[in-house]
Amino acid sequence: MARRSSRHSLLILLPMLLAMVPESTQLQSSQTWSLLKIQQLLNYPPVLSTWANHTDFCYGGDYKTASAFVECYGDSVTQLHIIGPGGAPPLPKTFSIDAFFTTLSRLPDLRVLTLTGLGLWGPLPGKVSRLASLEIVNISGNYLYGQLPEGLSRLGNLQTFIADDNMLSGELPGWLGKLPSLAVLSLRNNSLQGPLPESVGDMASLRSLTLASNNLSGAVPDLSALRNLQVVDLANNSLGPAFPRLGRKVASVVLSGNRFGDGLPGELGSFYLLERLDVSRNRFVGPFPPALLGLPSIEYLSIAGNRFTGLLTANMSCGENLRFVDVSSNLLTGSLPSCLTRAPSSSSKPDESKVTLVAASNCLSAPGGGGDVGWQHPSLFCQNQALAVGIVPDQAHGRKSDAKAGLVAGIVAGALAGAVLVGVAAFLAVRKVTMRRAKARPPRRLVEHASSAYPSQFFADARYISQTVKLGALGIPAYRSFSLVELEAATNNFEVSCLLGQDAHGQMFRGTLGNGTPVTIRTLRVKRSQTSQSFNRHIEMISKLRHRHLVSALGHCFEYNLDDSTVTQLYLVFEYVQNGNLRSRISQGTEGRRLPWVQRISTAIGVAKGIQFLHGGIMPGLFANNFKITNILLDQNLVAKIGSYNIPILAETAKSEGGGGGSKYPSDRVPNGDKMDIYDFGVILLEVVTGRPITSIHEVEIMREQLQSALTSESPARRRLLVDPSVGRACSDESARTVMEICLRCLAKEAAQRPSVEDVLWNLQFAAQVQDDCRAGDSRSQSSEESPLSPSQIPRAAA
Repeated sequence: MARRSSRHSLLILLPMLLAMVPESTQLQSSQTWSLLKIQQLLNYPPVLSTWANHTDFCYGGDYKTASAFVECYGDSVTQLHIIGPGGAPPLPKTFSIDAFFTTLSRLPDLRVLTLTGLGLWGPLPGKVSRLASLEIVNISGNYLYGQLPEGLSRLGNLQTFIADDNMLSGELPGWLGKLPSLAVLSLRNNSLQGPLPESVGDMASLRSLTLASNNLSGAVPDLSALRNLQVVDLANNSLGPAFPRLGRKVASVVLSGNRFGDGLPGELGSFYLLERLDVSRNRFVGPFPPALLGLPSIEYLSIAGNRFTGLLTANMSCGENLRFVDVSSNLLTGSLPSCLTRAPSSSSKPDESKVTLVAASNCLSAPGGGGDVGWQHPSLFCQNQALAVGIVPDQAHGRKSDAKAGLVAGIVAGALAGAVLVGVAAFLAVRKVTMRRAKARPPRRLVEHASSAYPSQFFADARYISQTVKLGALGIPAYRSFSLVELEAATNNFEVSCLLGQDAHGQMFRGTLGNGTPVTIRTLRVKRSQTSQSFNRHIEMISKLRHRHLVSALGHCFEYNLDDSTVTQLYLVFEYVQNGNLRSRISQGTEGRRLPWVQRISTAIGVAKGIQFLHGGIMPGLFANNFKITNILLDQNLVAKIGSYNIPILAETAKSEGGGGGSKYPSDRVPNGDKMDIYDFGVILLEVVTGRPITSIHEVEIMREQLQSALTSESPARRRLLVDPSVGRACSDESARTVMEICLRCLAKEAAQRPSVEDVLWNLQFAAQVQDDCRAGDSRSQSSEESPLSPSQIPRAAA
């Protein structure tokens, strides 16, 4: 009886259960038409070659591939996935993004949409709001531009929005906070600019925020209220200076390549779920928190390229999961923790417990005197550089006490006062010796780093490392994409009278933008073999070439073939620098136009800072740039700008055309490429000192020998004979000697013997300071011998 009752109940429920299961019916004919229309609008891409009029999109199955498939519920499409091969050129000019989304809107139940690498172009239309059921959208790897449409704010069910590798621009809209369900927002590698809206801090469902490689700037809003936030990637922007406030559940924080400064917040030491922390290439100063090494979940830690200080000890502990640590290019002292240099145990699998460590360019030693820590500065260097940014190195690690904070502050103040007094005394002694101009001087080694005998203000003036990535190019417009119409208007349709010159790569024109900004436009012929992915990579690199001492990139423009929409020509837009080149103010200048000695040093410092930026301020760096004095341009304020450097796309073009101008190495892998640039800089510096045009290697060798002879002589008069007569009376022997010595080292025949760009910068700063001190001391008695500039007008090394 019970079985019969149970069977009877099942017979009653069966119709209800069947009603809940979608029937295997054919897709609505209107939606089949929409899918085929999408195929047509996409220009019949190969990934949709299996689509045809007879295709059963919902339940046929035979047409489906990993790159293109449809999912249905009942007789309606709920998922559409079309994944291009990547690097697809823009669709033909007949393509209409508006018509495309009108067709998509005829799939009203669409919840998941993937359209990647298909060559879509145009502004994302506001009618995307008609797809009200959308939950997941991925439109990466296309050519979408313009601002995010407000229609997205009406997609209340949207949980994931990914639009990486496009050309979206404008500011992030404030209405992002109106998307209550948005968990993943990824807009990597676009052209977004301006600050992050405060409403980002209201996105309660947000789990992953990726905005890397844009032009965002300003402070990051408070994200500590986002309890679900796990991934934050804001790399390669201009955000800062304050470290963002975050919730304690974050697992990955990537802030590399920004403008964050001051110190790391102490609360990071309690982020126990943190697996990845990358704050490299910023402006952080202050003590490095060793607690980060011991976080239980940490796997990847990079603080490279900052000004962190602190005394590391061998007995510091590391987390069990730690696999990669980069502390290079900071001001750390002491000994590396033993846990960072451990070898895999015999019981562990290969690489299971080994930590990959990068620690060069600090002041560290290996634990127990063993292990390889890479090239290191002497410990005095890190102490002096810490003073330069106002930090007293902590030499008594572990002895701090909150109860004695006032006493410690008093001791620090006393120590600083004592250091200043000692520095002043030493400074006066040095100046006294300099003013005596003693005829007999014992040979000395070239100063390579700051000496503790000088007051802290001197080191503040020599603070070059913290300025490496600083964009001194204030006033330069934001990098953007130009239209061909704009460039044609700027050059009067590329009129011959605007032509500045041409080479194997293309032509260069002078133009004036609609807002009156003068620009240089370089045309570059490209080959069909170059993919859009390659172009995007190059444009990302070019957009970073913006610095006070570079002729900076302002934007680009693509010209397409009308038949197949392939890129046929690339236009690069740069600043126009209109005050001549450095040679015109040194060896070829008239008497009244030649730069005085102090301005020559300032100009050399500017060039060296531009080289430092090209080597380390962008990733990857640019090396083997073939610097020449005629390519060093001067703006209206006589600020030096490097006007020609090794842009990889130029070398690739030369190689694809079979020319000999392309290097067989990428620009960041040229053997000794950094030392080649130092040699070229030495040749420029030689002309700056002597005032004689140098046009051949033979002349360089002759003058190098003369330089060597003059430096070994004890007579200042011998050195003065080599200095340009137009500035010889105004420059001090100490200043000229320092510049000559670093010039001679730059011209060393062996690449390994040439100095680093940092050593070059320090010595030039030293020469400028010595000259300044001499001018101040002699101003009363030698006013007739001074250069036309007063001490207050001496051009300091630009930031």
